[in-house]
Amino acid sequence: MRIATKRVYDALETADGYRVLVDRVWPRGLTKEHAAVALWAKNVAPSNALRQWFGHAPEKWNEFQRRYRVELAANAQAFDELRAAIKGKDTVTLVYGAKDEQHNQALVLQAILLGT
Repeated sequence: MRIATKRVYDALETADGYRVLVDRVWPRGLTKEHAAVALWAKNVAPSNALRQWFGHAPEKWNEFQRRYRVELAANAQAFDELRAAIKGKDTVTLVYGAKDEQHNQALVLQAILLGT
């Protein structure tokens, strides 16, 4: 399985495969048609408290990853539901609304799903 990440605002491509939105809040100004997501996995997104604490500050990236992994471990049911939903898919693209393409929850989820 190939697992990619990209901004939900970027152009839809056939290579995206099965698109999963991994934000807790629906992306501002985006219609469901434009988002073209097969699944909105808001329950695996970082909690509001963690998201607000992080604020996509690069200096908090390592600690964000650690805290987010703790949250995911405590929310095993939602994470298992995501795994079940993507099982058997050739390509999965985890989409997110953040502007920062180097520091976001989709990258953490991608690493976990790929076993790294």
